[in-house]
Amino acid sequence: MKTDRLYALTLYLLNHGKTPASELAKYFEVSVRTIQRDIDALCQAGIPVYAVTGINGGYGITDNFRMDNQLVSKEDFAYIVTALYGLKTVTGNWMDSSIFEKIKAVSGNSNTGLVLDFSVLREGDSLLLQSLQSAVLNQKVVKFSYTNNKGSAKVHFVEPVAVIYKWYVWYMLAYDKVKGDYSTYKLVRMDNVNVTGENFSKKHIPAEEILLRCENNYKNSSTYTKVRLHCYNNAIYRIKEYLNGKIIKTFEDGSAIVETDIVEDGQWWAGVVLSQGKDAKILEPEHIKNKIIGYAEDILFLYGKL
Repeated sequence: MKTDRLYALTLYLLNHGKTPASELAKYFEVSVRTIQRDIDALCQAGIPVYAVTGINGGYGITDNFRMDNQLVSKEDFAYIVTALYGLKTVTGNWMDSSIFEKIKAVSGNSNTGLVLDFSVLREGDSLLLQSLQSAVLNQKVVKFSYTNNKGSAKVHFVEPVAVIYKWYVWYMLAYDKVKGDYSTYKLVRMDNVNVTGENFSKKHIPAEEILLRCENNYKNSSTYTKVRLHCYNNAIYRIKEYLNGKIIKTFEDGSAIVETDIVEDGQWWAGVVLSQGKDAKILEPEHIKNKIIGYAEDILFLYGKL
């Protein structure tokens, strides 16, 4: 177990750079003292680990160190092939296909028993995905018109950092020089996309770090409300699946009380609830129930039924 952790610790430091002992301890679910002992063991094994003291201190591995490629087994390569196949189905990019074929040749006949086919994710977006991916790799500014959720359209000039599939939607993560901050843009809201010849104004931190910061800010600024619903039939499982609901009580007729947390300002939760028809009824809180009633009345009015 310790040997596996030492190997994983080495890979983590190579991939993430200088990292505080407290963060390493949290990631590997051990004590700071255990991390310190592991670092000592790596040093004794000849791994060039360095330590930086102070408020911005931590452990790192010198830049000139490289892992022996023999440490990657055929089984490891098989998982890499599986992941690359999934990437290939998403982007349709010839480069991704080429890398897939190269790694597949190295992996031999090993397999993981898994197939990741995400081709449905690029339906209608294949060319746009490739264009934005190219802009990220070549560090070129992208110009586009964006329509926000209030129906207002505006032209943006941004520096794309990554293209992301999250929450069942494609997004572009980009730096807006005007705002001086990072934002995400839904691809379906982007029109007249043009990759310009203008270079990035600065070097950007990894997309994973930006997303983590954005998510923390979103969580801190969002108000979550606990909602209870009385659900019947398949609505029970749909509320569980789409809204991360939890069954807190079941009844003899097969129905159940399901509890979930929602962000009131969002609209996703309302669409999920309304789509269940008479099989999902909000019990509490009262103001959330009234919101659903309001949405339902607007729909009835639209069709002349109210």
